[in-house]
Amino acid sequence: MNNKLVKAINCIIYSCILFIASNFFVIKGKTSLYWIFLLLYAAVNIFPTFVLPRTKRLKTCAKGNALLTEFLGSAALSVILFVLSFTDLLSVENMFQNPKLWIVNTLLAIMLESVVFWNGMLRVFFSSEQLGIKTRVTAVVCGMIPVVHLFVLGKMIRIVSDEITLENQKIITDEQRRAQQICATKYPILMVHGVFFRDFRYFNYWGRIPSALETNGAKVFYGEHQSAASVETSGHEIAERILKITAETGCDKVNIIAHSKGGLDCRYALNLPGIAEHVATLTTVSTPHEGCEFADYLLTKIPQAEQNAVAKTYNAALLKLGDPNPDFLAAVHNLTASFCKDFNERYPNVPGILYQSVGSKLNKAGSGRFPLNFTYHLAKYFDGANDGLVSEKSFPWGKTFQMLTVNGNRGISHGDMIDLNRENIPEFDVREFYVQLVAKLKQSGY
Repeated sequence: MNNKLVKAINCIIYSCILFIASNFFVIKGKTSLYWIFLLLYAAVNIFPTFVLPRTKRLKTCAKGNALLTEFLGSAALSVILFVLSFTDLLSVENMFQNPKLWIVNTLLAIMLESVVFWNGMLRVFFSSEQLGIKTRVTAVVCGMIPVVHLFVLGKMIRIVSDEITLENQKIITDEQRRAQQICATKYPILMVHGVFFRDFRYFNYWGRIPSALETNGAKVFYGEHQSAASVETSGHEIAERILKITAETGCDKVNIIAHSKGGLDCRYALNLPGIAEHVATLTTVSTPHEGCEFADYLLTKIPQAEQNAVAKTYNAALLKLGDPNPDFLAAVHNLTASFCKDFNERYPNVPGILYQSVGSKLNKAGSGRFPLNFTYHLAKYFDGANDGLVSEKSFPWGKTFQMLTVNGNRGISHGDMIDLNRENIPEFDVREFYVQLVAKLKQSGY
């Protein structure tokens, strides 16, 4: 019997138990059975489902989600019973015959149902990773609005259910292929971040991706360069990092995966003396190899004084966060189409290194989180289809190019490609994408 059927039977039986316990007296059950149903009610609150995923967090999530589903079922039955109490369709005492009993029953039902609801809601609120801030706030705001709160609850149950299914399946998949170590490449993986971010210890730029790679055998390192600097400055920092990694590991080379401006930084680094011989592959992700025309436009329209003010504020903040010499304006200017045209002519690909590229696009501006939902329109006006920052025509570089998107309105944004929001996207598992990308490097002997 599959899990879906077991869950459905589980939900129906437990919803009925909660319903009977909440409306026992008007159903005219035997008093001797009342304590049995109260014990069953308590048991449902503790063990709401016996189909549980692998990890402690997911188990808490699954129990909370089961309670919310069972709450909807038992509450719906209670409402139907209450409505029918005004008629003679059921063999229960009519509301008009014994209103006091029905008032007591209603208060008892509300109390018992509330316990189930909050038991489930608190578990889900504190264990789910896919219930974003927006959904949580909506649940709080709409929680007391009749009918509306049911739709919000239904949405929450669906989101959490999808999360449990996906995350549990990933655990099972990784367990089944653990012995294969499909990401144990010949050379370690160097992951290079893009502009305006750093490799913070407690907030990984690459989200859940590195953990997925390491689970499948990869040895991962990070660029550890400044958040914002010129391509030249960043390129020298990355070159030093490559030499340090090869010296520490004893490996002759590294495989580089670089996001956004990091791809340009790495291409520059590979043209420095003594660096290319230590690099096997360069995979650029969401890199503006042809630049961004809207960046050229903004730099000509925004007064220099305002540009300097923004740069001063940014540079001062990043100095405090550890950047030795941040240069906001240099980084921005190096993203323009005019700069990239000259850059591509001066720094060609180095023979002997596998260059490949990946890009994605949003299908609708609103699918991108702020500020990508805003910059999408600028990029589309000047550059066409884009991921919220970089256009489709700017991504391709090297031997192979892969363009990613999903059906429907959402698409895949610039931030989605590094799991920035830790969001599970229907039809696209960013973690598995990188696992398969690195697995292919291993299969190719890198």
